[in-house]
Amino acid sequence: MKNKDKTISIIAGGAGFIGVNLGRELLKNNREIIVADNFSLGSKENIRTYIGQSFSEILSVDLSKVSSVAKLFDYCKDQYGQVDEIWHLAANSDIPAGVNDPNVDLRDTFLTTFNLLQGAKLNDVKKFHFASSSAVYGDWSGKPLSETLGPLKPISNYGAMKLASEAQICAAAESFLTEVNIFRFPNVVGIPATHGVILDFVNKLTNCPEQLEVLGNGTQRKSYLHVSELVSAMIFLSDKADRNHLVEVVNIGCDDNGILVSDIAEIVKKVMAPSASILFGNEDRGWLGDVPKFSYNIGYLKSLGWRPELSSRDAVARAAREILGDISK
Repeated sequence: MKNKDKTISIIAGGAGFIGVNLGRELLKNNREIIVADNFSLGSKENIRTYIGQSFSEILSVDLSKVSSVAKLFDYCKDQYGQVDEIWHLAANSDIPAGVNDPNVDLRDTFLTTFNLLQGAKLNDVKKFHFASSSAVYGDWSGKPLSETLGPLKPISNYGAMKLASEAQICAAAESFLTEVNIFRFPNVVGIPATHGVILDFVNKLTNCPEQLEVLGNGTQRKSYLHVSELVSAMIFLSDKADRNHLVEVVNIGCDDNGILVSDIAEIVKKVMAPSASILFGNEDRGWLGDVPKFSYNIGYLKSLGWRPELSSRDAVARAAREILGDISK
């Protein structure tokens, strides 16, 4: 059994974009890290590249299956002793895929939550940190989104299953959890990118340097946060001893009104192919279930003592350079 002087942390979905960035930072805080992932989007290469060899375990686990989750906890207990906390980042992150097949979000987003909560209850795990999303709010036509806004009416299956997961976690907190953080993410950018508008634009310009085709008319305006700042906020909130609530629901985002998709296209074009033309679509959104305009009210986050340093534009520009550099290696 490993050293129990360290906090034992399971990162569900820890091989993905946000997971490897989170894992790298958590390792600096005296933790044993067990990564549990089905590797549908994440990869062991991500872990080797962005975390190195300092993690404790990389386990291939289908968290949508009760039996697999039970085996995960049994293994962790046998090898490490009592698990202290779960960071739940596992989910379907492809919104259009969930529109085409709602079972994707049910399986990869909600059932993973339900099963991890059951595992936590049976194994006396008291701390649960959940990666939620701005998608739970639905479409408020650009009105700044705050944690007290409601009723929440998601317009995508992805958002619906994130909201259902939040509800299930709150019920678990009433029953057996003692510390819950529900982090509502905006659009998060950086590397290793697996999807998203910047990677989409980079790939399109790689294939056709003369023209960049944009889904929608470019007027979509959204908040973007660099992954380094997201992880910083998550760890800050998880480490706070003076909590206001048993369940903390917190928007994590930039302190601005977001950035237009047309501006993102210009930023990526400038980095990759300055002479390319940009071809916009006709719709005010990129796909079914896409919220065309949103920005976060992060007043609560700032009141807790954390604020971002980068604007949405700065985050996008930094991520564009990183993604292009990552692809060029």
